[in-house]
Amino acid sequence: MSDVMMPIDPHTGAALDPVPATPAESLPDRLDRAWRAFEAWRDVPLDERVAVLARAAEVLTERRDDLAATMTAEMGKRVAEARAEVDKCAWVCRHYAEHAATYLADVPVATEARDSRICHLPLGPVLAVMPWNFPLWQVFRFAAPALAAGNACLLKHASNVPGCARAIESVWHGAGLDPDLFQALLVPSSAVAGLIAHPAVRAVTLTGSTPAGRAVAAAAGAELKKTVLELGGSDPYVILEDADLDRAADACVASRMANAGQSCIAAKRVVVVDAVADDFVTRLRERLASFVPGDPSREDTRLAPMARVDLRAELHDQVQRSVAAGAQLMLGGRIPDGPGAHYPATLLDHVAPGMPAHDEELFGPVVAVERARDEADALRLADATPFGLGAAVFTADVERGAAIARDQLHAGCCFVNDFVRSDPRLPFGGIAHSGYGRELGRAGILEFVNTKTLWVA
Repeated sequence: MSDVMMPIDPHTGAALDPVPATPAESLPDRLDRAWRAFEAWRDVPLDERVAVLARAAEVLTERRDDLAATMTAEMGKRVAEARAEVDKCAWVCRHYAEHAATYLADVPVATEARDSRICHLPLGPVLAVMPWNFPLWQVFRFAAPALAAGNACLLKHASNVPGCARAIESVWHGAGLDPDLFQALLVPSSAVAGLIAHPAVRAVTLTGSTPAGRAVAAAAGAELKKTVLELGGSDPYVILEDADLDRAADACVASRMANAGQSCIAAKRVVVVDAVADDFVTRLRERLASFVPGDPSREDTRLAPMARVDLRAELHDQVQRSVAAGAQLMLGGRIPDGPGAHYPATLLDHVAPGMPAHDEELFGPVVAVERARDEADALRLADATPFGLGAAVFTADVERGAAIARDQLHAGCCFVNDFVRSDPRLPFGGIAHSGYGRELGRAGILEFVNTKTLWVA
């Protein structure tokens, strides 16, 4: 295991300050300390636990600019998006501070017993294996409910954002949380299986790729430990003939270009009926042309670099293979000269099953357009994917759109006339190759509790 982690600035390609890694020999002690801290924390009254969440929201707000700058430096996020991410982290902390008591309340059930009820008790330390694309939000959306429920948190963050991991740790400690209750473990992915196997770890949550989810699920399954997996997506946005095309184009572009396209719930496949396809592709191309790669620390930059050059190379290969298979390159699709991991806004038309742009997740600023004969064909194409994270439909008939979203689009989050997003008030997660379990809302806090039956005769 390396003594340090070396993040790279995605804009310039320059090495940033090294961050000390967690020594391998310290891990057993760290996990034992997490268990001991949990044993005390689970007995702390709920109102005192959620007071820590409220203070964490205040710390996030106070450190907003510094935290945003760290995200921009390490993974290339536009500074405006980085500040918004900090704000969302504060929101999720406030949400669970306000609603955890309701979510965790005992639920009486009428039986022949004197008293029968469902109780929600913490499990213990939860290991979180988290990605780099939303380096603060992904962590806080798991940690806020887990801590409120009385668990401890162990963070194995992506290796290219070690400064973000340390910054998150400092937020919780700055809010008054026992340092052993939230620990950032700066270790390589090869250490995850050993962490899962440790007796102190009682559950695991992962946000990442489908292969990573399979590996974590296998390791956790061998230990009979609970998992929540939020994996990749290939979200279809269905554009019907009666849709407001300008509104739909704005939503598709906003969804796809946010975070330089590096989002599980981005509009990755735009499925548009033939009757309006030419007109809609023109609208997409006009909007995408205004996204010029630039310095993510500048307020006027619209398109940030990708997080790493190897990820850019993978995306570019998917674009090239799709074009070779018959997709039409309408915009972008060429690696620019210069340093960093920049990639242009790219538009592929006439994408079809059998092409990487349909079959695989494209994680970057690439919009793939699939043309459908009619509504039925559009819905068939939308669901012709192994993924099932998010989906959207655009139509003037809102009731029809709601029926389609509810019953005909098979995904964990389905939106009508808007782009898919996560919200602390609502459960978030996918099905099929996009994972299982839910984060956020009441469902999210109940993932990592012992749902206990109490029967008093």
